[in-house]
Amino acid sequence: MAKSSIKKVVLAYSGGLDTSVILKWLQDHYHCEVITFTADIGQGEELAPAREKAKKFGVKKIYIEDLREEFVRDFVFPMFRANTVYEGEYLLGTSIARPLIAKHLVEVAKKENADAISHGATGKGNDQVRFELGAYALMPGVKVIAPWREWDLLSRDKLLAYADEHGIPVDYKKRKGEAPFSMDANLLHISYEGGVLEDPNRPPPAKGMWRLTADLGKTPSKPEEISLEFSKGDLVAINGKKMKAHELLARLNTLGGRHGIGRLDLVENRYVGMKSRGCYETPGGTILLRAHRAIESLTLDREVAHLKDDLMPRYAGLIYNGYWWSPERIALQTLIDHTQKVVNGTVRLQLFKGNVIVTGRESKDSLFDARISTFDDDGGAYNQADAGGFIKLNALRMRIAAAKKRSVK
Repeated sequence: MAKSSIKKVVLAYSGGLDTSVILKWLQDHYHCEVITFTADIGQGEELAPAREKAKKFGVKKIYIEDLREEFVRDFVFPMFRANTVYEGEYLLGTSIARPLIAKHLVEVAKKENADAISHGATGKGNDQVRFELGAYALMPGVKVIAPWREWDLLSRDKLLAYADEHGIPVDYKKRKGEAPFSMDANLLHISYEGGVLEDPNRPPPAKGMWRLTADLGKTPSKPEEISLEFSKGDLVAINGKKMKAHELLARLNTLGGRHGIGRLDLVENRYVGMKSRGCYETPGGTILLRAHRAIESLTLDREVAHLKDDLMPRYAGLIYNGYWWSPERIALQTLIDHTQKVVNGTVRLQLFKGNVIVTGRESKDSLFDARISTFDDDGGAYNQADAGGFIKLNALRMRIAAAKKRSVK
């Protein structure tokens, strides 16, 4: 795109080093008006400094929006209805936040009649894909400026030098190199990557990480009992107390964090082709996943449950790779949500030393029939003789194949 055609840009802005440098860089290299958009998705940081930094550099229009409830209600909960896990372990805490940010970034761009949007994702990561696929799906003609794919500020030293040259405040720890990794947080998780974590065989540093979860040696010596209530696949109450979606997840984070639940050290396959080592804390999500599967085990038809399990890796890949707004993800969500109509009831759990242990579950929609499954006298509810024919029919193809092999010999 011709730089001269860009008069107004909406920047996804955190107020950190990268996006603060990007703000000034856009002004210097595109000579355009910059509008900042900051999403509060429960990252636990004071957002007022971001506003003050933006004001310092002449930004007239500053959007800071509290999206915590929307994030959990419309993105996290729908994802957990599918029991979504990427590559067997990762609960997609970063991935699921990006389509929400893209949605509101585009809404601000439309409202302000902006010529382009911009973000701080690097050219090596997944987030550039997630932000931009979301933006193109929601605003097909949008122009995207990705500074990391254009500029030559490709090291921390160069970023710091640019910041110093232009009077951009820099966190003391970043300046002294005392932040040995990058961190991204929201209500679902905290992720840590880069720096010292780039060696997949090096243990995570003892200081600075694991901000949500207690070390197992410092967790309570007795299990904690909790109950979770579900309605149509979504968590609606903890220990009988109903709360808003984001309040429920925040409460689960507190409960799980206290017991050291939800730590993960993972080497994952990025969509752009490389492997990456990341460490994640997802205490509330870890509890939620275990409880949701427990209530589904009671209420879902066997083949429906197995179909969901078959589809889940595909669904997880769509979210990880940035296709939240794609027609295939929406179609899958329709199927998943249909299955959740009967996923109602209560699950009892124990939290202890990093473990989430299911101790009970009940539902008015339960398919569990003790009359049939009992090992005691069932009073004729189930005819055990029927199993003989069932087994012979299922064995028929194998019997034919085995007989064929013998005749050939």
